[in-house]
Amino acid sequence: MKVQVSELIVKYMERLGIDTIFGMPGAHILPVYDSLYDSSIQSVLAKHEQGAAFMACGYTRASGRISACIATAGPGATNLITGVANAYADKQAMLIITGETPTYIFGKGGLQESSGEGGSINQCALFESITRYNRVIERTDYLENVLNQASKILLSDNAGPVLLSLPFNVQKEMVELDMLDNILTSKKTAIAFDGPQSSPHIDHFVDLLKHSKTPVIVSGYGCIKSGAQSNVTELSQVLNIPVTSSLKGKGTINECSELSLGSLGVTSSGYAFDYIVNKADLVVVLGASFNERTSYLWNDKLLANKNVVQIDINDEQLNKVYQADLTIHADIKQTLSSVMQQLNGQTIEKKQLEDIPKYKNDFEAKATSEGNSIFQAEFSLVKAFFEKMNTQFPEGITVFDDNIIFAQNLLKVSTKNKFYPNSGVSSLGHAIPAAIGAQFAKDRTMFAIIGDGGFQMCCMEIMTAINYNKSLNIILFNNSTMGLIRKNQVQSYENRFIDCDFINPDFKKLADSFGINHILIKAEEDLTVLFNETDFSKGINLIEMLIDKDAFPNYSSRR
Repeated sequence: MKVQVSELIVKYMERLGIDTIFGMPGAHILPVYDSLYDSSIQSVLAKHEQGAAFMACGYTRASGRISACIATAGPGATNLITGVANAYADKQAMLIITGETPTYIFGKGGLQESSGEGGSINQCALFESITRYNRVIERTDYLENVLNQASKILLSDNAGPVLLSLPFNVQKEMVELDMLDNILTSKKTAIAFDGPQSSPHIDHFVDLLKHSKTPVIVSGYGCIKSGAQSNVTELSQVLNIPVTSSLKGKGTINECSELSLGSLGVTSSGYAFDYIVNKADLVVVLGASFNERTSYLWNDKLLANKNVVQIDINDEQLNKVYQADLTIHADIKQTLSSVMQQLNGQTIEKKQLEDIPKYKNDFEAKATSEGNSIFQAEFSLVKAFFEKMNTQFPEGITVFDDNIIFAQNLLKVSTKNKFYPNSGVSSLGHAIPAAIGAQFAKDRTMFAIIGDGGFQMCCMEIMTAINYNKSLNIILFNNSTMGLIRKNQVQSYENRFIDCDFINPDFKKLADSFGINHILIKAEEDLTVLFNETDFSKGINLIEMLIDKDAFPNYSSRR
């Protein structure tokens, strides 16, 4: 049976398990859109292609499944770039479908042509460094090979974005439908890495754990991707090992646990760093990359004079920043399962630790008294807000966060909550569309935390949520400035403020124009009304919180 290439592509996506595709139509991609008309895949019309790509990012982070976005040739494709770069940095499985002018006019100056011929832009070159694989499919005789290569990457443990650009005339060509039977569309049984199966590696790891007096676990996003949260919790509890996380690893263990040291990083409160530097003799790094934030700008003191074990399924992360005494290239969940099998057959005493909650409280009290606390009194309203969040929502919520620094320190993430910081390429305007995309994967009580600068980059996507009846709670910090820029201009540029301050719209009137709820938070008593009277599970709530533009968290990025 012969079908159009456009229909084959849609059926290929169906077999991959894709059930939602985010994008905007244009003339050069309409054959694929027409094939979507009869498909089980829901097409979601975004307000801007960047928003569509961010929605796809949110969908994948919330579901762990392959996401998809679609755009036309030229500006449609180029508008996707920031969102695709974000997916690339986070190693997200994202399929991008774009249109292209017909092949027979390549080089002739066709409208929106991006073939790279005749002085036109070269779409392949633009996406080359932010995709794992991208092809303009100019003929159908190698289509099967292209789709197999795309599947191999999308279904791998270290996935990334894949872009397929389809010239208009190729979309309309006829191919055999049974081609799909020769294309990989589901994961095959994985072959275990040597690490967990290799007794010397596990023996060495267990031996280091047994002889350590004050070990610390640093859990990263790799733990969450591996599904190893319960394994990390078990190891922590069995041996009485405190756990700190990278920003993306928040929630690996319940941060209300007495063994939680909170989040590690230059924008955190500092007690995890202090504990590792001054107390730890063994640091077990599980799926954390030790990037600029987590490593405190690659501070050599962090892991000096300690034994270090690093476990990661991505061998590019092993010994990338610090040299470990033992590296294991393996799945974290499998490795910890093997470790626990050995430990359960032995008699090992729990580590004798000081009271971790007391340690954190004493550290914070000392920092406050010396004026070194990351949040001074000016942030009392923000701190009160997150205290109520922690009480009201111990489980069952999903949070997408552009602001990062407040939630990193003040939101206590449990293993039953989901926290997704914007740490890919750290682009502003991510949280709202990403949260909307996540709602298409799984309907939960959803929060997007964002500043007023980022809000104005993406606020029209609120109408996408309205159009598709998706609920959302937007926490909007209003200080009428680009807070990080203003802070840096104070710390490093002698208060020479340029292009950081701006005038905001009336957010209540804006909310009214959208037909959504608006709640203004100016004082702590407003929080009582907010949490007593707001239904966070239905509708869209724009929660505007006023903060001082000259109040800055107490840290320096040295820039």
